[in-house]
Parts: sequence; C-alpha cells; structure tokens
Amino acid sequence: MPKAETITSAANPLLKDVRRAIARGSLTEQGWCVAESFHLLEEALRSDCAVKMVLAADSVRSAAEQHVRRLAGVKVVVLPDALMQSISGTEASQGVMALVQPPEWKLEQLFRGCSLVVVLDGLQDPGNAGAILRAAEAFGATGALFLKGTVSPFNSKTLRASAGSLFRVPFLHGVDSSLARAALRQHQVTLYAAVPAGGRVPARALGDADLTAKCGLIIGNEARGVSKELRSAALDLSIPTVGVESLNAAVAAGILLYEARRQRALRS
Repeated sequence: MPKAETITSAANPLLKDVRRAIARGSLTEQGWCVAESFHLLEEALRSDCAVKMVLAADSVRSAAEQHVRRLAGVKVVVLPDALMQSISGTEASQGVMALVQPPEWKLEQLFRGCSLVVVLDGLQDPGNAGAILRAAEAFGATGALFLKGTVSPFNSKTLRASAGSLFRVPFLHGVDSSLARAALRQHQVTLYAAVPAGGRVPARALGDADLTAKCGLIIGNEARGVSKELRSAALDLSIPTVGVESLNAAVAAGILLYEARRQRALRS
C-alpha cells in the first residue's frame, strides 16, 4: 500500500471535486463515486469494484489503512477530523470515504435469463431509490433502469440506502422513456405499472398477476405515480391493502419483487 498522503486545506482540488460530486449527486471528474462509510468501503471491496482512493479522518486512519492494507495501488489520504466532517454528506460521518470506480453495465446484462427489471420512472427520493435497488438484489432482479428525471444512482444517499447493491445490480441511468420502452419491447418483457389500490381505473391485483415470465416492474414518482407514456405500455398492478390506498415507493417495490421471487421459486 502506498504511503498515506495528508491534506489539510479545504481548497485542495481533490476535496473540492469530492464536495461537488456529493452536492450534485454525481461522479467525480475522474468518474468515481463517493462511497461514504466503512460498510460501503467493505461492500465495494467485496464486489470487486476498483477502489481508487480512501479519504480518512485522522482519528480513523489506522482502521481505514487496515481495510486496504493488502491492496496494491490504493492511496489513503488523511484529513483532519474537522475537514472530513466539512465535506461529508452525512451529519454523523464515520470519517471514511472510498472513491470507487463503479461498474459499467451494458443493456443486455439487464435482460439476462428470465428478466426481472425494475424501472424507476421519475422517482425523486434517493432513500427510496437505494432501498429499491437493495430489494432488487435480495429478490433476484436482473437489472434496473433509472429513467431521465429519476434521482441519480450516484447520489450519496442512494448509494448508502442501497447498502452496496448498486455495486452489483446491473443498471443504466439517464435513460429516455421512449428508448426504455423500445428496449423492453425488444426483449419481450411484460410491463407492470405499480398503481394504488382503489383507483378510478380497476387494476390487476398482485395475486392475479403471473410474474414468472420476463417482466418489468415500473415504480413511479412518489407524488404523481407512473408517467402516462409508460403506463400506456403497461398493465396496471396494485397491492391489496386495508385502510390505506397507497404505500411508500420502496415498500411497494419490495412487495412486488418478493412476489415475483415467490412465484418463480414455486415454478422452478
């Protein structure tokens, strides 16, 4: 492991780049995502992602170096605790950030085997998006599409909520809705749009849907739901509820994905 470097100035170009990436929910200028916390550092390493650099507060320097001690070429950059806190995207920083080269996925990788694709259509809350990707991995989804207007997968909150699943679940982001429709149609994927129970237009109940074939589950914007363009290409699907008409987007996605997993396990 290379000798650790120390940075003490907030005006350092690297730190300014990291701060911008966190504020914008984007990659750094070098194309690295900012994975903040020891857990995400561990998940990146477990996922065989290239960890390019680790920023560590002085108080946790030894712990950070311990994590990457056997890895060649990973630079550890040490910052005073106050400086690390000033660039952190969390109120209670653990004092470590990994700059990770995220995987680059191709469209075909999302449709391998009996496809189960999650389509995020205008979802805005990064916590919801990350939790959905976590559920996608847990229940065997083959990939995810972040359509234009959806929160960035590289938003630090999205990454944290995914608990590392964004390092492993194939996804594309910034995809135009019309291109997504064409790709899903080309791969013979049946689309289901998640809608509230008790809507004006009757929807198919989850228990009546066959999710064992190739399918895509569309999760819409938290306030507006699925866009008209995608809903027109999909079958409405609702989760039967008692006392409430709609569920949090991440909760709904988790239920839909679990049901798909359950049906497929029974069929196999």
